[in-house]
Amino acid sequence: MTTLKAKLQDDLTAAIKARDELRSSTLRLTLSAITTAEVAGKTARELSDDEVQKVIAREAKKRREAAEAFTQGGRADQAERERAEGEVLAEYLPKQLSDEELGAIVAEAVKEAAVAGAEGPRAMGAVMKIVNPKVAGRAEGGRVAAEVKRLLAAG
Repeated sequence: MTTLKAKLQDDLTAAIKARDELRSSTLRLTLSAITTAEVAGKTARELSDDEVQKVIAREAKKRREAAEAFTQGGRADQAERERAEGEVLAEYLPKQLSDEELGAIVAEAVKEAAVAGAEGPRAMGAVMKIVNPKVAGRAEGGRVAAEVKRLLAAG
């Protein structure tokens, strides 16, 4: 078993013993999503820590999107629950890059792409190929794409 998955299961056990309903239900759903990912495909396999982290990131994104939808729908109590679940999941993800750090990485990638001959809005794909491995898991794709578009339009 991967160390991250084992940590999730240990934390679930602790949350159940502490009668922490929010934490235990969030971890149960996340472990369920991990198990689903493990058995998806032709053969069952154990996910690596990186793959488990991607599942957790996907679950956290679902919580953020659900919170926005509930807020727009006038369901503040449900939106708050989704945000709280997202905070629980954030504890298991790497620290997110600040806007300044992301901007610096993207600016460097834009320069790299320009040296390779890719400039303007058409360079989006080339810049994303350079940036994505550098920010993997530490910045949401939408944030990265928005920053790349902003710098390419300015540049």
